[in-house]
Amino acid sequence: MSTGLFALLDDVAGLAKVAAASLDDAAAQSARAAAKAAGVVIDDAAMTPGFVTGFPADRELPIVGKIALGSLRNKLLYLLPAALVLSLVAPWAITPLLMLGGLYLCFEGAEKVLHALRPHRDDHADAAPAPADPKAFEDAKVRSAIQTDLILSAEIMAITLGTVEDAGFVVQAVVLAVVGVGITALVYGGVALIVKADDAGLALSRTRHAPLRAIGRGLVVGMPPFLRVLGAVGTAAMVWVGGGILLHGLEVLGWPAPAHAAHRLSAAAGDTLPVGRASAEWLVGAVVSGVLGLLAGAAMLPLAKLVRRR
Repeated sequence: MSTGLFALLDDVAGLAKVAAASLDDAAAQSARAAAKAAGVVIDDAAMTPGFVTGFPADRELPIVGKIALGSLRNKLLYLLPAALVLSLVAPWAITPLLMLGGLYLCFEGAEKVLHALRPHRDDHADAAPAPADPKAFEDAKVRSAIQTDLILSAEIMAITLGTVEDAGFVVQAVVLAVVGVGITALVYGGVALIVKADDAGLALSRTRHAPLRAIGRGLVVGMPPFLRVLGAVGTAAMVWVGGGILLHGLEVLGWPAPAHAAHRLSAAAGDTLPVGRASAEWLVGAVVSGVLGLLAGAAMLPLAKLVRRR
């Protein structure tokens, strides 16, 4: 009987080790997937503050909270089950769908670059009048933000699924859930800090302590340029991540020449520097991916204009 008990304990210990290894693997996979989704995350964080513009200060955080809950629903209730079903039923479709998401990132980034170079005439239009029904206006803004988030969340989950497509079903489910919850908390926690930074700065600027007043004035003056820089970084990250997805997808689908050429350029850049080899290789690789992404996105602009006209 004692022998059987020890055997049972050995089995339990073995299962515990397997579970621990799976959790470690899931944590590592989650970190890699989140890093690959960085471009979408930055763009999401840069875009979301625009949905709370024009609302009273006491409504900003509740609106951000509503959008965050909608984003969690998008990821956990709709996109996560769909991704798991896809991995079981049609795993061959993961790479093409991932490339479609990457192409969309490239298109969106190229459209933002074009918009920055040729602003629309209504960019400097006068502010819109106050809405007749503030609650209906707020609800419409929240719905619009959640619908936009659905697209960005789909890109995040597709990138995550592409990162763990060779993992087991349980690891895939855990990684998708961890990345979905973690990125939502990161994005909307950051958005909450951003939208309240000017209010915090204004409060600090009215204190009696000179250092705090200086910090407050810095926050009030610095937030508009910070948001512009964040938007530019988000656009650059979108075309970089999108171009990288296209390179990897082409390699998986049997056309490795572009990815190999990018790797050779990165390696050549690293070989020219006595120090900082890894940084140089990463930077050149990101630039190559970004240029490819920008070209691919620009090629999609005429097609998008034609579709919108119809």
